[in-house]
Amino acid sequence: MEKVVCIGVAGGTGSGKTTVAEAIVARIGRERIAYLQHDSYYRDLAGHQQQHLLHHNFDHPDALESELLAEHLRELKAGRPIAVPIYDFTRHVRTGATRTVETRGVVLVEGILIFAERSLREEFDIKIFVDTDADLRFIRRLRRDIAERGRTVDNVVHQYLETVRPMHLEFVEPSKRWADLIIPEGGFNPVALDVICARVEALLQPPPNHPGNRQ
Repeated sequence: MEKVVCIGVAGGTGSGKTTVAEAIVARIGRERIAYLQHDSYYRDLAGHQQQHLLHHNFDHPDALESELLAEHLRELKAGRPIAVPIYDFTRHVRTGATRTVETRGVVLVEGILIFAERSLREEFDIKIFVDTDADLRFIRRLRRDIAERGRTVDNVVHQYLETVRPMHLEFVEPSKRWADLIIPEGGFNPVALDVICARVEALLQPPPNHPGNRQ
């Protein structure tokens, strides 16, 4: 098994992490990348009352099963496939189904809290933090949660004030000190993407004494 390059893309909710991740996938090539989202690893809340769910802190590191994601990254690096949980964001439960992800030359992980967890941080060869103003992030989250997750405006605002903003200040914002590269305003930064993709390609090259380099 050749070296697997592991990239982490972090940043606040609505920062543009997905835009950056998708831009990297487009440049490196989808067939060369295993793409994972930390959101897939939310803990199953089946059986919890609706009132509890309204006050559940989904933005605290404990809300996610990061230890399983770290284990999956190690499995991919070892050349073995993984079964990623499929999460239902409208009911806050794991569906019971999984998505098989095969190992690739590049493993790309996206999530707001991936640098806040040491076990995950240590798995990344390249750590990218997407830094976007709070007002833009909130607007993007509001639109996404209404369109994709069946939330109301009141639900989104309440959750943002109660947990999203405090957890961002406590965990997400401080975690950017671990980043190798900070990208302002999401994925619309071709210079930063050039730097990232050039670094990935360099890491994918075999070492000088590798048998594949011998004539």
